[in-house]
Amino acid sequence: MSDVTRILFAIEHGDAQAVDKLLPVVYDELRLLAAQKLSQERPGQTLQATALVHEAYIRLVGSEGQNWNGRGHFFAAAAEAMRRILIDNARRKQRQKHGGDHQRVGLDDADIAIEEPSTNLIVLDEALTKLANEDRVVADLVKMRYFAGLTLGQAAEIIGVSRRTADRYWAYARAWLYQEITKSEKPPSQ
Repeated sequence: MSDVTRILFAIEHGDAQAVDKLLPVVYDELRLLAAQKLSQERPGQTLQATALVHEAYIRLVGSEGQNWNGRGHFFAAAAEAMRRILIDNARRKQRQKHGGDHQRVGLDDADIAIEEPSTNLIVLDEALTKLANEDRVVADLVKMRYFAGLTLGQAAEIIGVSRRTADRYWAYARAWLYQEITKSEKPPSQ
């Protein structure tokens, strides 16, 4: 049993001191996960990896009734918390009060401002929500791979399927999400 798993077990059984022991043990991995997630964001992201780690940790440990089935489950929950924080941040930035759909253009780039086609986190979240309504296990696999950075084998173990089944789920999810995201990126027909 790893240190993380032992500490999570102690937290689950009401050991208040275990909560203080958890952050130093998982901090570096959470920081790496946060940096990885932020590197996938559009340039100009104001949220820093440290702030993302702390906010996710507070959400994880601060909520009552958390039961983690080991290290992998904890990091999958951390990735989900980070995903929700990033989506909330993206939605906040899109609100009209914060500039809505206006884009900041530097003076050097003003004459060649071209909107690059990129996967928007909110569009991905909406697609994942639709996929979860259709098949929650497949959506969970995607979240663990994309947001937690788990390997296909690690994600398969956590959701309780074989590696071959996880391969099939992953292929299906990628095709399904690609179709859903490209459908939402097309301008509505006149």
